[in-house]
Amino acid sequence: MTKRKALLCFIDTMICLVSFSFMVFLGKSEFVTSVVIPPETSFFDAAVSFLISFILIFATRISCGIYKTIWRYAGVGTYMKIIFSDFLSGVLIFLSGRLIGRFHIGFGVALSFVALCCLATLSARFAYQHLYAQRSASRDSSNDEKRDHRIDIAIVGAGNIGASLAQELLRNPRAHYKPVCFVDADARKAGQTLNGLPVYSSKDNIIEKLRSLRVQEIVIALPELNGDKKAKLYDTYKKTGCKVKLYDFPLSESGSVEERRSLRDIRIEDLLFRDNIDISNKLSGSYYSGKTVLVTGGGGSIGSELCRQIAKLSPKKLIIFDIYENNAYDIEQELTRAYGDRLSMKVYIGSVRDAERLDYVFAKERPDIVLHAAAHKHVPLMEASPAEAVKNNIIGTYNTVCTAERYSVAKFVLISTDKAVNPTNVMGATKRFCEMIVQSRSGSVTHFAAVRFGNVLGSNGSVIPLFKKQIENGGPITITDKRIIRYFMTIPEAAGLVLEAGAMADHGELYVLEMGKPIKIWDLAVNMVTLAGLEVGRDIEIKEIGLRPGEKLYEELLVKSEQITKTDNSLIFIEKDTPLTRDEVEARLDILKNSLDKGNRAVKAALKEVVPTFVAPEEINLYAESTVKEEFGVTI
Repeated sequence: MTKRKALLCFIDTMICLVSFSFMVFLGKSEFVTSVVIPPETSFFDAAVSFLISFILIFATRISCGIYKTIWRYAGVGTYMKIIFSDFLSGVLIFLSGRLIGRFHIGFGVALSFVALCCLATLSARFAYQHLYAQRSASRDSSNDEKRDHRIDIAIVGAGNIGASLAQELLRNPRAHYKPVCFVDADARKAGQTLNGLPVYSSKDNIIEKLRSLRVQEIVIALPELNGDKKAKLYDTYKKTGCKVKLYDFPLSESGSVEERRSLRDIRIEDLLFRDNIDISNKLSGSYYSGKTVLVTGGGGSIGSELCRQIAKLSPKKLIIFDIYENNAYDIEQELTRAYGDRLSMKVYIGSVRDAERLDYVFAKERPDIVLHAAAHKHVPLMEASPAEAVKNNIIGTYNTVCTAERYSVAKFVLISTDKAVNPTNVMGATKRFCEMIVQSRSGSVTHFAAVRFGNVLGSNGSVIPLFKKQIENGGPITITDKRIIRYFMTIPEAAGLVLEAGAMADHGELYVLEMGKPIKIWDLAVNMVTLAGLEVGRDIEIKEIGLRPGEKLYEELLVKSEQITKTDNSLIFIEKDTPLTRDEVEARLDILKNSLDKGNRAVKAALKEVVPTFVAPEEINLYAESTVKEEFGVTI
């Protein structure tokens, strides 16, 4: 037993002894003889009664873990545990008195003794907690410079979550934050105090009030905040000029929600005007377990996240296939550190353009599932090198599809993009043709599917890393057009959708995620500047540089929005259209192959011939403003 536990036991023993002695003293008074120990009780009987009561009290407290608690940080739940423990001991004391006739302990005696012990114990613990906090505060107050650096914060939310945060910060003298007030939307709480701090109404000119209090940061501590609510609160409280933070359950790097609330900065993902989408379920977990899974492009942004999530699902073996050795090495080392020998994994360096290399890997590993993430994806670069886009995206996909079918792979999932819908650029057109290849294989022994989603936050080449670098360099932030809008999702959401589609896939489906409303890139840039503690126009400029070749103002998710069906997952839909036959795909593929050595113009002309929905961006952008306002309610 540690010294701390021994001291607590000694104090509780003294409390029990004093409480029992006090009851014996009261027992000699005539007006309380019916409640406590009768005055004729002998010393021996009283001592035995005390010993029985003492043993039962300590037994219940030990069984409830009372002496394992660090009392300097105890909360309401811990104090309730003492009350429950002592109530239980009171019941046992009463029952033991009934069983041992000579040493009868009545209900009043048991209740009075236990209540007195419990009250005294709680008081002692409260006193200890208070003295410890005072002593720590006194010790820290000697260092005035350190205390001057504590950050004054206002907590938005005068409920259980906000109260818990304030209590935690007030009890910890070494905390970097010092709560000075609460703000709440419930006007009935205004004018009251919580944890000794005033509560102000959010409707009572709160911005000016917070400015007058010299608050340095605002912490939002509210339950069940969706994306839209976070964005509105952020827009409101950033007017104070203070940094706005969240006290919530953060997402881990893998996309799962942490179990404990923490104080963190608001990320751009919090301001996407929609909730984080959790599309993982038991279907994915059970499907991938015990199977050999091959991920092409496994070192890329999406591919590496697929590998992370698959590794959690206990696959028989994970095969990573990528042309870029550095990326493949990085994810291999990450997973090796995380799982060691518990994960069977193999990395192959190679290109999907190399049919022989694919055949070697499939023959050696015999994958059950193929997730095809290998592709060129940068729009401007593919406009300048259309032949390379065709070779890697289209021919590479065709090679992988044929190899998977030849080795009787159970499932094949193609990762596509919203740019494949009515494409206005080479990259989008190649991805649309890849979808057509997959859809033409509806009669195959392999179950094929394609998954289409919008821009992925934080992926290589996305606007978020670009904007961050530009902000770090002092600007300007460059956007192509202030009217441009895009759908957004996180990397874990994108990977989760792919895995879910793989488990659902039957024959040639095209899966689409319900992504909510698209957002304006201009607003995204402004929010990122503000989150960095800067101001647009004063600290950072946002500069329009004009639309890039092949770029359109808005992206679509469906080719024909009226032809969709729901799945068991309410956030995932299947688009239905008439697929090409295998022969038609082969004929169109020959047209593309014949154009590859004839120059960029010939390749683009061939793409427009084989992908009928491939149009010039001007045709789409001409009607963008009216279309977007009608379909999404967004003004661009």
